Amino acid sequence: MNGTPGTNRPVWTAESTHPELMQPLKDALVQVVDPEIGYNILQLGLVRDVRINEKNAVLNMILTTPFCPYGPAMLDATRHKAEEGLKMPVEIDLGMEMWDFSMMEEGLGGEWGLF
Repeated sequence: MNGTPGTNRPVWTAESTHPELMQPLKDALVQVVDPEIGYNILQLGLVRDVRINEKNAVLNMILTTPFCPYGPAMLDATRHKAEEGLKMPVEIDLGMEMWDFSMMEEGLGGEWGLF
């Protein structure tokens, strides 16, 4: 999967099928912040793909850890904010891909001595 320039996140399917909806979606999703890490879900690379069809959108998302105590609240907030940005129903498809620091936006994590 190729990354998006300036970030380490993958290119979302909807970026080619519905490019006009991507900025409102991104503007909405940056409001969802991981309370433990302090970065939003886009900075962390947690949204792995977005697919849009005639009825709804499906966001493939992962969590920073499988047992993230804030996971359920973050998933619900992500769905809610995505619906606000896209103005359509949204489903969250929780992926099993393991998150790691390399998925964060370039330049983040420096204060942890990671980059």
